[in-house]
Amino acid sequence: MSSNHEVQVGIDIGTTKVVTCIGAVNQVGDIDIIGIGKSLNQGIRKGVIVDVEETVSAISSSLEEAEKMSGFHIDSAVVGISGPYIESEQSRGVIAIGRQDGEITIEDTDRAIEAAKAIPSKPNRENLHIIPISYIIDGIDITKDPVGMTGTRLEVLTNIVSCSSNAIKSLNRTLSQAGITPSDMIFSAISTAAALMTKRQMEIGSVLVDIGAATTSYAVFENGEVITCGVVPIGSMHITNDIAIGLRTNIDLAETIKIKYGCAMSSKVDESEEIDLSRLDKSETESIKTKYVSEIIEARLNELFIMIRDKLSEIETENNLPAGVVLTGGGAKLANLVDLAKETLRLPASIGKPVKEMTGLIDKCEDPVYSTAIGLMLLNKNKQKSANTFNFKVGEINGVVDKIRSIFKNFLP
Repeated sequence: MSSNHEVQVGIDIGTTKVVTCIGAVNQVGDIDIIGIGKSLNQGIRKGVIVDVEETVSAISSSLEEAEKMSGFHIDSAVVGISGPYIESEQSRGVIAIGRQDGEITIEDTDRAIEAAKAIPSKPNRENLHIIPISYIIDGIDITKDPVGMTGTRLEVLTNIVSCSSNAIKSLNRTLSQAGITPSDMIFSAISTAAALMTKRQMEIGSVLVDIGAATTSYAVFENGEVITCGVVPIGSMHITNDIAIGLRTNIDLAETIKIKYGCAMSSKVDESEEIDLSRLDKSETESIKTKYVSEIIEARLNELFIMIRDKLSEIETENNLPAGVVLTGGGAKLANLVDLAKETLRLPASIGKPVKEMTGLIDKCEDPVYSTAIGLMLLNKNKQKSANTFNFKVGEINGVVDKIRSIFKNFLP
């Protein structure tokens, strides 16, 4: 890629597709999306790379399309990572203030964060992100940056996001074979939030829910920070499989039915409405009730939202997120999904829309399929804008992010 730091690249490697987004920053600081590439991927199962060669091919195809569109050759990018091996846990670190006058320095906050990292780690796992949630000085919770304040004892509450070492190594190997060096790896739900959520939403409390093909990623925000995040093992492919089993039909037809006639709430579907399957597949002769299809979809989505609700209840935020739920991902295209989310999660809900002013290929920005790649590209821009607020270090061996200090500070509107 050109050494011009005004060009940023994000690559989203999903279960069914790989998306590459190339953006350039114009003179007034707006983002111009100059290249988008998307290719099918059959090398991942349930969020885990099972066929390196197939995934390499998908990455290469996506890159080639984006490169042709933008005119840039790409050899590095910020890469999204997700899957069932992502875990999040909160940890505290406590230190004594080093200076005689008690003034807290950036070195003190770093030491506190290092102390939080000292919790016993599970075998074969790497820390992906370490996110300071709040600081406590001499027992008083101040929440924000404590640098410049005074005290004798500094405590930090952090959110540690970790990932399987094997998953990281596998992703690094795959990217290397595709000719890409990952400048950073970011949990996909965090990057998606960068594209779809405002600073205010993150401040007052919200949850991003990204419904992918095989899994659903989520990230919960309070006071501008990611307080917990993770992955649940249900995605839109499970809905397709349920339809195929319920109708005793093939997967391709089930996917078509879901896309064309799928509705997340059966109460919204007329009892008399039917689907003539012969119009979709000549080998079929039956007609089926649209409401029955909706009942199948609703049952699986209810299971998904209940799992998200249980995750929120673990940190006692299930009824305390005023900005509600922001839905995205390919699975977010189902009719009446917002209504079901409101009903099941008992929170405000909406479909995520880009919050950053962008030009260029803006027609792609509205499609939830592209949200993660766009978010990765935007976070690449923020990293270059301020090393202090996006302080990533790529490890020599595992190539993962070592630390985030206030990812979204000085970034979102």
